[in-house]
Amino acid sequence: MSDMNINQVLAQMRAMEAQAKAPTGPESLSVNEVPGAQKTDFSEILVNSINSVNEASMNSSAMAREFEKGDSGITMAELMINMEKASVSFQAMTSVRNKLLTAYQEIMNMPV
Repeated sequence: MSDMNINQVLAQMRAMEAQAKAPTGPESLSVNEVPGAQKTDFSEILVNSINSVNEASMNSSAMAREFEKGDSGITMAELMINMEKASVSFQAMTSVRNKLLTAYQEIMNMPV
């Protein structure tokens, strides 16, 4: 091999090494990052979900009280649908909580 070819190969190797060390592109993202996605906080999502379920439950209870008082603007069908929405959202939240607890327990039981 000539000296020119060796120098070119060395230059290419140095360029590839610099590219490998440079934090650019999707390879540089951490495990939690997705390209083009907004960063979100898990605790904020969890709190918002819990507040949403609480609001649905409170609205359902308020609608039931109004229906019991004889409010003519609320039909039985609307009341039942609203109560079922609150029930389903509570069941979903409970299921998510159970999955989170199971995952936490599995992580805690992992050998270090």
